[in-house]
Amino acid sequence: MRSFKYQIQDETGLHARPAGKLVKLARELDSAVTLAAGERQADGTGLFAVLGLGVKKGTVVTVTVSGGDEESSLKLLEAFFRENL
Repeated sequence: MRSFKYQIQDETGLHARPAGKLVKLARELDSAVTLAAGERQADGTGLFAVLGLGVKKGTVVTVTVSGGDEESSLKLLEAFFRENL
């Protein structure tokens, strides 16, 4: 299991468009993806679960990948967050 933390920079937080792209990416990976914000957690492959976290600008999100090819999955997700959020 590997993880990283990212503080959301986007003015509108983790809204529908980037959340949809994130879920699509998570579904393509060989690893299980989990997002956590505060006390809440969500499966990275569920759009409503990700949106349900209610992530706003400035929120620190912990992204965890487990199983499969963790190293490459982690790098792809880190790049996604930097480029989109």
